[in-house]
Order: sequence, then C-alpha cells, then structure tokens
Amino acid sequence: MIKDITIGQYYPCESLLHRLDPRVKIISTFAFMASLFVIDSFIPYIAVFVFLGLAIGLSKIPPGYILKGLKPLLPLLLLTLVINVFLTPGRIIWEAGIFKISEEGTRQGLFMVIRLMLLIVGTSLLTLATSPIQLTDGIEILLNPFKKIGVPAHELAMMMTIALRFIPTLLDETDKIMKAQMARGADFEGKNLVSRAKNMIPLLVPLFISAFRRADELAMAMEARCYRGGENRTRMKQLVMEKRDYVAYAFMGVYIAFIVASRWIW
Repeated sequence: MIKDITIGQYYPCESLLHRLDPRVKIISTFAFMASLFVIDSFIPYIAVFVFLGLAIGLSKIPPGYILKGLKPLLPLLLLTLVINVFLTPGRIIWEAGIFKISEEGTRQGLFMVIRLMLLIVGTSLLTLATSPIQLTDGIEILLNPFKKIGVPAHELAMMMTIALRFIPTLLDETDKIMKAQMARGADFEGKNLVSRAKNMIPLLVPLFISAFRRADELAMAMEARCYRGGENRTRMKQLVMEKRDYVAYAFMGVYIAFIVASRWIW
C-alpha cells in the first residue's frame, strides 16, 4: 500500500503539461479545486471528467499510475460514503432497525466521494507534472507580492518544496522499516485494530528518528553551503511566460466560466 501513494512524487516525462510554466499549473490547480466546490449537481461533473481526462492525456502520465494514488484513500472514501448515506435525513428508501438509508443521503454520499476523488487526482497532477525546483520557483514568485506585508515568500516556498520532496523518501523509509519489522514477526495487516495500533509503535519511533536525522543532515548541508535564505539570490533559469501558457490560462478560464454558469443551468 505504501508504494501506491503518489502524492508529492514527480513523474519525469516530455509532455505539454510538464513544459507549462509552474505558475500556470499552480494557479490552475487552485482554480480547479475551487470549481469542485461550486458544483451542486451531478451533470457538471461530466465537464470536470472531460477536463481532467484531457489534462491527464496531455501529461502523458499513465492513468493507472495516477489512479493508484486513490487506493490508500479508499477507507476514507468509504467512511465518507457511509456517514453521508446513514446520517443524512430525508426520504427513507431502506430501513433495518436503527439503520436507515435516505435518498438524499445516498445522493450526498456519492456526490462527496466523486468530489474527493477528483480533488485528489487533480492536485496529484500538479506534483506529478512539476519538478520540485520548478514548484519552488513558481510558489516563490506567486508569493512575492506578499513580501510587502512581511510574508517570507522564499522561506515558505522552500519549506513546502522540501516537505513535498521528502514524501517519497519517507515512504521508502517506511516500507523498509515495515519489512524489517514484519521479518521480526510484526503484523501490520491483521484484522485486530488494537493489535495493529500497537504494532505501529515500533514503526513510528524509528521513522521519526530517521526523519529528524535527515532534517538535521539537510540543515547542516545547507549551512555548509552558506545558505542564508532568499536575500539577493539569483536563478540560473528565469521563468518566462510563453504562448502555450496564455492558451492554458484561456482554456482554464472557459472551464471555470462553464462550471460557474452550470449553477444556473442545472
């Protein structure tokens, strides 16, 4: 299951989506996330599926690789569906003792699950199609206007990028520790939740120690290279908006306009 987590990983590939300016991808991702919360019926989801399918096609990333990121989150999706189905009041369509399923609950549950799945897949595309260096540059430039009110743009961008960069490393470390503990008889897949929770302790302790050790080594390496934050720093490659970036903005604008208009159409 650890290997199925794709959040924060970069998928190197030569595609139009990879070549887009990181600022375009960051802003488009936030706009896409906002659009999902504007939708209030099932029909506009067709447009979202088409838009997301087109983006995945342009990224040249295998759809199976993107969708496997949903696998570790299946318990959360199932819990969301169950809570909405059984706890949302409305017209009862099935009843057995204290358990009742309402028509409104079923609709709300499916609606929330689809929204979460689209949210996860859409945000995963940003990190899969953007290298950590591009992501840092994009975030820092977008946060630059907030420097006037004291926001440490460079430091925030660096922190976010380091956090994303180390997700795959920590996942690999977790996988190695799990295999070592399983070789010693630990059970991480049993049905007894209490036993599984106890077995997580020998997994979490070495994982925390490893994470702190890596953070200390990284800090020492940055200090050894005289890193002093973003003051007077220059870049080897400057971000320049090209024609394809403006086309992407226009396409995103059409999509957002359609989603907003759908609230009055359906």
